[in-house]
Amino acid sequence: MSFFDSEVVQQEAKSLFGDYQSLVNLGSEYGKFDREGKRIYIEQMEAVMDRYRIFMKRFELSDDFSAKMTVEQLKTHLGQFGMTPQQMFDQMHLTLERMKAEIDS
Repeated sequence: MSFFDSEVVQQEAKSLFGDYQSLVNLGSEYGKFDREGKRIYIEQMEAVMDRYRIFMKRFELSDDFSAKMTVEQLKTHLGQFGMTPQQMFDQMHLTLERMKAEIDS
């Protein structure tokens, strides 16, 4: 069975990307949130990023050809912006940390 044929992988992908898209859409209203709303938004974004990191690690550890190709495609895509997957996660972490610092000041 292919990595992408797994019902678990399909469900997690659907859930993960749906949750991420919802947060991105909600983020357009971020400036209108009160302090607690901003904290909750950041916590939810951190949780989605953690899930995404784990999801990508599954791809990296898989022996499945299509999973390995997906990782390579991501690396190539990010490489066009001078970034690695780890740098992408690091940058997102820094952005969320800055957002936290702003609401605490």
